[in-house]
Amino acid sequence: MKSKIALLAVLSLLLVAACGGEGEQEAGSPRTTQPQDERALKVGLVTDVGQLNDRGFNFLAYEGVKQAERRLGVSGRVLESASASDYVPNLTSLARQDYDLVIGVGFAQGEAIDAAATRYPNTRFVIIDVDQASLAHKPKNVVGLIFREQEVGYLAGYLAALTEKRRPGPDVISSVGGMKEPPVDRFIAGYRAGAKKAVPAIKLLNGYSQDWDDQSKCKEVALDHIARGAGIVFQVAGGCGLGALDAARERRVWGIGVDADQSFLGPHILTSAQKKVDRAVYLTIESVKNGTWRGGRNMVFGLDEGGVGLGKVSGKVSRADLAQVERIREQIANGEIARIPTTVE
Repeated sequence: MKSKIALLAVLSLLLVAACGGEGEQEAGSPRTTQPQDERALKVGLVTDVGQLNDRGFNFLAYEGVKQAERRLGVSGRVLESASASDYVPNLTSLARQDYDLVIGVGFAQGEAIDAAATRYPNTRFVIIDVDQASLAHKPKNVVGLIFREQEVGYLAGYLAALTEKRRPGPDVISSVGGMKEPPVDRFIAGYRAGAKKAVPAIKLLNGYSQDWDDQSKCKEVALDHIARGAGIVFQVAGGCGLGALDAARERRVWGIGVDADQSFLGPHILTSAQKKVDRAVYLTIESVKNGTWRGGRNMVFGLDEGGVGLGKVSGKVSRADLAQVERIREQIANGEIARIPTTVE
C-alpha cells in the first residue's frame, strides 16, 4: 500500500511540474515578451484660445493627431484653452499623466511650453510656430515646428497681383493680420514681395486687428482697405480673419484664406496660403513612434518639404497666370528665388 501511495505522490508532483512548465512556456511566448511600451502612444494637444472651431490652425493640428490615430494607432487627447491662463495648467496636466508627446499650438504658448518642459524634463514637448532656441530655458525636450510662410505668401501675392492687374482701375491689394507676430509677418512679407515682383507698381495695404477671434475687428480692417480700392484681401488672423473674408464676399472682391484650404467659404476665395500643420504634427508623432525623435531643435517645413503651398485656386484664374505661378513655385522650391523677406516694417 505504501508503495502505491508513494507512486501516486510522485505522479502528482510530475503533473504539477508539467503544468508549471506549460505556464512558463506561455509566459515566454512572443505575445507576452513584447516590450511593455507597446501600449498605444499617448499624444496630447493643447489648443490656443481660437480652439478647434477656428477653421484653420488649431483644426489642422487636431487633424494631424487624428491621422496619427488612424495610421499609427496612437491614443490622442485634446485640451481646449478658453484663455491664455489655461496654457500652463493644460500642458502640465498632460505631462503629469505621462503623455508620450505634448503639443502646444501657436506662438502664444511659447512661454507656457518653456515653463512646462523645464518642470517636466522627461516629457517630450512640441511647440508650433516657436523657435526652440528662442525659449528662455532652451529645454532639450522641446521641438519647435517652424514653417517658411514667406514662401507660400510669395506665391499668394504673385497670384493676387496678376489677378488684380486684370481688373479695371488702380491695382490695389490688401492683407489683414491678427497680432504682429513672426509667423504672421512671414506670410505678409512674402505676400507683399511676391506681389511687387509680379506687378511692381501695385499698391499694398496692410493692417492688424490685434485680435485672433473677434471677426468684427478683422472685417472692419478689410472694409477700410476695400473702400480704399483693394480688389483682393488676404487674411492672416485665424478665426478673426474669417471676418475679413466675409467683407470680401459682401463687397464682391477676392479673398485669400490662410493655414487651411478655405475655398469652402465660397466662390469669392481666390486661393488659400496653406500651412500644413497637420502634416508637420503627424510627422512629429511618427518620429516618436519609430524612435527617431530628437529634442532640442526645430523641424522646418517649406515648399520643398511639402509643408506649405497654395490651396484650391479659383477656376476663374487664367491658365496663363496659373502657369506663371507654377514657374515661380518651382523657382522657390529649387532655390532660384531665395531670401524672401520675413519681416514687415
